[in-house]
Amino acid sequence: MKKYPRAVLTAERGMVLISSLLLLLVVTILAVAIFRNYGMEEKIAGNTREKQRALHAAESAQQYAEWWLSSGLGATTPVICDSVVPVTTPQSGQVCANTLPTIVPGGNVGNLPWQVNGGAVGVTYAPPNMTFSTVGGVNTYYQTPIFYVSYLGLTSDSTTSNYKLLYQVDAAGWGGSSNAVAVVESTYYVTSGVCNLGALGGC
Repeated sequence: MKKYPRAVLTAERGMVLISSLLLLLVVTILAVAIFRNYGMEEKIAGNTREKQRALHAAESAQQYAEWWLSSGLGATTPVICDSVVPVTTPQSGQVCANTLPTIVPGGNVGNLPWQVNGGAVGVTYAPPNMTFSTVGGVNTYYQTPIFYVSYLGLTSDSTTSNYKLLYQVDAAGWGGSSNAVAVVESTYYVTSGVCNLGALGGC
């Protein structure tokens, strides 16, 4: 039976311990990296969800404003807007003579809240079944969506005897917090006048 010196056996046992510690360190680093990556993906998914909720809220207010204009309810004389008007009836709303880019700082409609002389302006529209809470909560929105309709003027259609009333519709909506906000803008026209149905090409 062959005997090994004691020093050699001790050295071999020391290498196993060092190798095990290095392997444990590598596994720990990998586990931490995986958990951090998972947390980051969860935050990205949450932010994307809130961005989409804010966009849908803004689009719902914009679509309501466009419906309000096309239904004839918005056929009012443009006024200088200087306050917030809530939608309480289908007739609620206002058409503003002062365009939004001329009243907000720097002409940037993304600067919220929209204000004139320190007072908020626009029309608040709460879509059905949408709940609001500034303290957050499941499926709640931070604030009621708001829209602002600017009258841009009158233009005629050269192919018909119709004329078009041009409007700019700006709308803002919030997700679950004040940081999740979306602003949308459209140019919308309502056609009025007389149309000759017998004309070549129609109206």
